[in-house]
Amino acid sequence: MWTHRSWPGQVLPAHERLRAYAGWCDAVEGNTTFYATPARETVASWAEQTDPDFRFLAKLPKVVTHERRLTGGEAELRAFLHAMEPLGPRADTLWVQLPGSFGPGDVPDLDRFLRTLPTDHRYAVEVRHPAFFTDAGAARTLTQTLGRAGAEWIPFDTTAFFRTPPTSDAEREAWTRKPRLPRRAEALTDRPVVRYLGRDDPAATVEGWQPWLDVVTGWLREGRSPTVFVHTPDNADAPDLARRFHDQVRARLPELAPLPEPTPVGPATLF
Repeated sequence: MWTHRSWPGQVLPAHERLRAYAGWCDAVEGNTTFYATPARETVASWAEQTDPDFRFLAKLPKVVTHERRLTGGEAELRAFLHAMEPLGPRADTLWVQLPGSFGPGDVPDLDRFLRTLPTDHRYAVEVRHPAFFTDAGAARTLTQTLGRAGAEWIPFDTTAFFRTPPTSDAEREAWTRKPRLPRRAEALTDRPVVRYLGRDDPAATVEGWQPWLDVVTGWLREGRSPTVFVHTPDNADAPDLARRFHDQVRARLPELAPLPEPTPVGPATLF
């Protein structure tokens, strides 16, 4: 997302807030597309507010992934792909998030679905069924399926979040909704994607992402181009934390380009 009441740029009109966000970070999760496919004109405005190398990870509609479970929803998928076209190269990866009930027995449906997708996009799949993380055979079958399609496996790392009991209302709410799964840190493609959930305490969030510093630095040294999304239950400090993560990776790999320098944003005036 690029709109939060505590983030820079929220004094701007809604149609300009993505531009402010893009001054802090160079990638964003398109979670809203899961609930409703936006108008093509809306997506065109997203493109206008961002540079061509800005990365969107747009989530496929829930009617395709959760309601139809990849075995229908062709019309909705076509509408989604049509709406995303104005992003051009910014639609870096399309995100196939699957429900927790989508298990190893459903992998053939995923295989068939991935084979039908247009090849002009990258795809990344997020699974939440525990068997994919605890059963070596299930993990191997999924990895082979994704490999045939050139798709990535997105880890959603919640291990730091679930390490100690919640201490805020936002953490207590997330405690009941977020998946509790082992950390997975293997890349299948040259564009790995990581989703990391920390705590509302920034120090705990930074402490929890330490294992990812080695992983991401290693990927970069291998010539991969990873995208890392940093979340907290209230997301109040997420842009600043994302920049801190990037800075810590750059401390290990100085040749990594810096993130954009934020432009100060003040309240709108008449003059």
